[in-house]
Amino acid sequence: MKISCKMTTALLTGFVAAAFATPNAQAQSAPVVNAPVSTNMVLAPQAQAMAAPRSSSDTCGLFKTCSSTKIGLGKGDFIIRLSALGVLPQDRDSKVWLNGAAIPGRIKATNQVMPELTFEYFFTDHLSIDLIAASTRHEVAAKGTPLGNIDIGSAWALPPTLTLAWHFRPHKRFNPYVGVGATLAWFHNVSPAGGLVQKLNVGMTGGPSVNVGFDYQLVGNWFFNMDAKQMFLRMHAWANDRGSGAFIKAHDSLDPTVVGAGIEYRF
Repeated sequence: MKISCKMTTALLTGFVAAAFATPNAQAQSAPVVNAPVSTNMVLAPQAQAMAAPRSSSDTCGLFKTCSSTKIGLGKGDFIIRLSALGVLPQDRDSKVWLNGAAIPGRIKATNQVMPELTFEYFFTDHLSIDLIAASTRHEVAAKGTPLGNIDIGSAWALPPTLTLAWHFRPHKRFNPYVGVGATLAWFHNVSPAGGLVQKLNVGMTGGPSVNVGFDYQLVGNWFFNMDAKQMFLRMHAWANDRGSGAFIKAHDSLDPTVVGAGIEYRF
């Protein structure tokens, strides 16, 4: 049986169309399967959370005034002060004896400048107590005696003074105060002048004191201080032995005025 050309062409065309259409239909109808993830897969790096920048206000330098700095002085503050101290003996009232007999003349002690260390603590905003520590060397002489001016010698004075002070403007930069206290003075490294005076002894003494001053906050916990104290002290001195030909005894109201200026730090 003979097949016509038209029939043959139609059969070939249908066969080719069926061959190409079948794979596409199978691909479209096939279910989607997720491929397994390899354990060796390298994951992309994730961004780490950045720490917030530290504010400059969190720290305060030693010589800075910051928002956290307390202004002025008040309850609970402890202060250490280093000052330049001027000691000015007033020699208000003095008496001199030679071999037991009073003679004209007066005692004169020299002025001196030395460093001073002060410790202060505030019990309340207004009330503080302080202790000063300093030692000064003074030359002592008898002036205007019948024997002329007599060089007696020198001695170092150690007068620790305890003062109770009232502060008028707590928690302010400028804070004036007044105080009252007591001084107990020791004399050490006593040296006779030689010549007429071969031996010298100076007794311990003590007395009341008053003071006035102010603190001023410079920066941070640093303060400037000015202080003036008036001490009321009498000095007693003996030169040579009683059996010698020139036994000298002297009493002197030293009453030193003590003026200091210094820098202090609050803890």
